[in-house]
Amino acid sequence: MKHATLHQLQVFEAIAKHSSFTKAAEELYLTQPTVSQQMKQLTKAIGMPLFEQLGKRLYLTEAGEEVLKSSRDISTRFSDLEMTLANLRGMKQGKLRLSAITTAKYFVPRLLGPFRQLYPGITISFQVTNRQQVLDRLDQNLDDLYFIGQPSKSADICVRPVMENPLVVVAPQNHPLAKEQSISLQRMAQEPFIMRESGSGTRMAVEDFFAENHVEMNVVMEIGSNEAIKQAIVGGLGISVLSRHSLALEGIHGPLTILNVEGFPLQRHWYVIYPESKQLSIVAKTFLDFLFTEGRQIAKQADMDFVAPDH
Repeated sequence: MKHATLHQLQVFEAIAKHSSFTKAAEELYLTQPTVSQQMKQLTKAIGMPLFEQLGKRLYLTEAGEEVLKSSRDISTRFSDLEMTLANLRGMKQGKLRLSAITTAKYFVPRLLGPFRQLYPGITISFQVTNRQQVLDRLDQNLDDLYFIGQPSKSADICVRPVMENPLVVVAPQNHPLAKEQSISLQRMAQEPFIMRESGSGTRMAVEDFFAENHVEMNVVMEIGSNEAIKQAIVGGLGISVLSRHSLALEGIHGPLTILNVEGFPLQRHWYVIYPESKQLSIVAKTFLDFLFTEGRQIAKQADMDFVAPDH
């Protein structure tokens, strides 16, 4: 390994990321022969093949998986060093890598604007995906911090509550129950529900609540997008349970309304999580400090953008 270079590891990471020599070359602005030559030299230094090709796809070998882990650790350490030196110069510079479940996209971007105004030298990577993929990214240590609504019960994870995440029953404005008070769960069970895919945090919370009250939901459709669910509700396909944050842009005069259902809103929280053993970068610590001071107030203001009308 003493003959391996940082440049070779950088090229290797790009190939592993894209499963393609060609795409790695494009990302790094190198020629494909240069990329191939770098990998030949790295493979020779390690003494074992790093990739195997099945059909047209590249796959990491067991040795490749181990090299990738170490390579990411090295990249992170150099990135942290750059941030530390910038901090010693009195400048906050570096890259902040965030990952969040899809519903968190309704409030996290509102935090990033003011944060970037305070620290213009910090660049941000923000990945939005489903709960399982966020947990997968956490396992692979791909990001600095992760926003999630229902964290896994792991002793190795640091979990910090950020703000409330109320789950509400959403229907079209012209729904027959829109003006009703204290609608029972038994009555709601008669309605067709449109829900997120199995395994989503919202879906699990709602199913647990109905099960605890011995009521069975009538799920007629699964959709993997909150925006698509809202459109389906407007289209008369059913009702749903969504985070109130997801309704912020509609406002009280939009096509959706919140039903007054017994036991709702379900009081949940947003959490920011990261591995307990992770050494947070200066930039990540700076964002956490911001999140738990100014950030919380900004997020609360975003939550107030949608206020359910009195029934």
